[in-house]
Amino acid sequence: MNLRIKNIGLVDYLATWETMREFTEARHPETTDEIWLVEHPPVFTLGRNGDPAHILNATGIPIVESDRGGQVTYHGPGQLVAYTLFDLNRLGIGIRSLVTGLENAIISILSQYGIKAQARRDAPGVYVDGRKIASLGLRIRKGCSYHGLSLNVDMDLTPFTAINPCGYPGLEVTRLADLGVPVRPFEVVVPLVGAVMREFLYQGCE
Repeated sequence: MNLRIKNIGLVDYLATWETMREFTEARHPETTDEIWLVEHPPVFTLGRNGDPAHILNATGIPIVESDRGGQVTYHGPGQLVAYTLFDLNRLGIGIRSLVTGLENAIISILSQYGIKAQARRDAPGVYVDGRKIASLGLRIRKGCSYHGLSLNVDMDLTPFTAINPCGYPGLEVTRLADLGVPVRPFEVVVPLVGAVMREFLYQGCE
């Protein structure tokens, strides 16, 4: 089973979301799974059951009400976003295994940079010394996933102060740049894709 990789670069959030939904609606049991690697211009996104009260300060950054799970988060340049368009039925997994596998993939690549990270059962994502470095937000439709994960690489973290990140007041965030890893998002693509392929037993890539 192969995984098709699309390294897209900087792209509008709303347009990407629409394309993900269209891809998921049109796919069939033989459709190859895909992972899209992107960055987004500044945007706050609110999950479908998210509480707008977690947006503390209207900063002029656009707010998009998405159909993913979770509360509010921020995307911006310098953050690597990986959208996982996977057929969970074909992979033989459920949503919990998908979340765990994505968290494990992030923890694995952080360990390659000498960073010890953890997941939290009560708050999906990956944390370093209690600070969140990666977020997850997913949607399952017809047994297939879309949306995915975001990893803070060298982005400006200031907009996170305008929200309760992922719905948790006072939650601190961090980035690779603050942990002594001076890389750019495109440099993290190869290790992240490799870790995801190992977690979900993809045999090759396209």
